[in-house]
Amino acid sequence: MPKKSRELSPLEVGRLKDPGLHAVGGVAGLALQVLPSGARSWILRYSVAGKRREMGLGGFPDVTLADARRKAREEREKVANGVDPIVARKAAASALKSQRAKAVTFKEAAEAYMKAHEPGWRNAKHAEQWRNTLASTYPTIGALHVADVGLPQVLEVLEPIWQTRTETATRLRGRIESVLDWATARGYREGLNPARWRGHLDHLLPAPGKIMKPKHLPAVAVDEVAAFMNELKSQAGVGARALEFLILTAARSGEVRGATWDEVDLDAAVWTVPAERMKAGKEHRVPLPPQAVELLKATPKRAETNLVFPAPRGGLMSDMTIVAVMRRMGRTEVPHGFRSTFRDWAAERTNYPREVAEMALAHVITNKVEAAYRRGDLFEKRRRMMVEWARFCSKRAGSSKVLPLKGKTAA
Repeated sequence: MPKKSRELSPLEVGRLKDPGLHAVGGVAGLALQVLPSGARSWILRYSVAGKRREMGLGGFPDVTLADARRKAREEREKVANGVDPIVARKAAASALKSQRAKAVTFKEAAEAYMKAHEPGWRNAKHAEQWRNTLASTYPTIGALHVADVGLPQVLEVLEPIWQTRTETATRLRGRIESVLDWATARGYREGLNPARWRGHLDHLLPAPGKIMKPKHLPAVAVDEVAAFMNELKSQAGVGARALEFLILTAARSGEVRGATWDEVDLDAAVWTVPAERMKAGKEHRVPLPPQAVELLKATPKRAETNLVFPAPRGGLMSDMTIVAVMRRMGRTEVPHGFRSTFRDWAAERTNYPREVAEMALAHVITNKVEAAYRRGDLFEKRRRMMVEWARFCSKRAGSSKVLPLKGKTAA
């Protein structure tokens, strides 16, 4: 143990100017270090396990003599208890740095999650939906550290909208759960996810299916399809042709509106929709019946775009353009309802197996075992079915002539 030196007074310490270490007494090993530049600081010398150590206690005169002696006594007490103060200080600094690194807010975690996963999402609309739903949580929990988001905070977000906007609330719960899982994986939080449903929130909130009435999109009845198609052929415009193609292929509006000529093989009568434009994220081949091929052959190609059914001023056609066609015809149903009409026709008027119709609609197979064994796309069976569907749609039509579109043809 270092020998205690005579205790210097504050006045005597203030007069120490010569470079070197000057013992100041009061605590063994405490000294004032004076550098050639004139800078002065406190040093505590001690030994741990036979190893000599020097520890800085701050600069003089910012740290007074009394403060230096108090700090020195505290550090020597640690040494007496078998703790190396320098190691303990480094460990504390490391822990503080780690703690600050984990101090991520829920908003920061949500934005980081979306940035990491957006490249794998289907389209920009899907990403926008994520941004909008999560943004609704920011006034409540956005500024909280993600580690502090617990059950009370999750319920504070969900309970006000759970029974009035159930579908939105259900999606929001799942997205909060995803963000918190991401934060746990990144080390920003610990413990179970407070937004998980099964075995947790399902005990606190009513099941969505019990409070949310299913909304079926209005659809043209099966027996009215042929008459509707006959009237539709008399409607001019690119929107009418897109709707006609939608019905003949049982496709979704977005798939039809985004269709390009590169996706169509008229010789093979196949329309191949790439995975990035499909709801299920999987490439979908659509067998084109003769009526659909005839429609496409009568559709002019425009030099400024590769879209089959572009908007009048170019670019992607709005979904409302197709809806407007039905409204002009005095119909209250929606274009998407024709997929339901097709499904009813397949189930009630044909002997095609259920899976053929589901494959034609590009529905996701929810049964994991069935999905694992389903490798083909039943294309030839679907081709026969789509030919029969197109024939059914046209069976009472007076004419199958397609009205030409106005527009500039490609050179």
